Amino acid sequence: MFWDFYIAFVYGVLYLCFVAYPIAFQQERGWSPGKGGLSFTGIGVGVLLAIACEPIFRNVINSHQDPETGTIQPEAMISIVGLGAVLLAAGQLWFAWTCTPGVHWIIPILAGIPFGAGNACVFIYASNYIARAYGVYAASALAGNMFLRSILGACLPLAGPSMYQALGLNWGGTLLGLLEAACIAIPVMFYYKGHLVRQASPMIRELL
Repeated sequence: MFWDFYIAFVYGVLYLCFVAYPIAFQQERGWSPGKGGLSFTGIGVGVLLAIACEPIFRNVINSHQDPETGTIQPEAMISIVGLGAVLLAAGQLWFAWTCTPGVHWIIPILAGIPFGAGNACVFIYASNYIARAYGVYAASALAGNMFLRSILGACLPLAGPSMYQALGLNWGGTLLGLLEAACIAIPVMFYYKGHLVRQASPMIRELL
């Protein structure tokens, strides 16, 4: 449930970018739709950087190998999710306070790099954690996650225009960034206590 909520929230905030970026670059800076689409370049670069760092991340995960059994517990994946969670919140807050016309346009676009990298780290390695934790039930666990993620991905952007109109880009983005910062507690908690949570599940105990 914690992972379903967290991944769904991160997914919904990503889709809110399709509301915030046109407001920041097209409405407030007067960019054309075609030029405004280039503002997403930072997010794309961040995603590509996270994928390029996969060999480094894999070494970090493999460093969690149990010296006695040689096994790698699913919680090893969360070490990368935690990094992604921090990058997400940092990128969101960076964008929130640099997206207004008084700041050079490159600054908020660069904020998309940690934001995009954080998204990739959370999606890839949190999904790996769920799959590793649930074993033969991984398809069902991931399907449930995708269902909730799709709901928030569809609904949050509908509320985006009203939120940004009421709070403005600065405070609306800050609210999302602070919520993402608060959610860092989820990967931290599971990194240290995830094995105990899994042991409390009768279904997962059958797999051990």
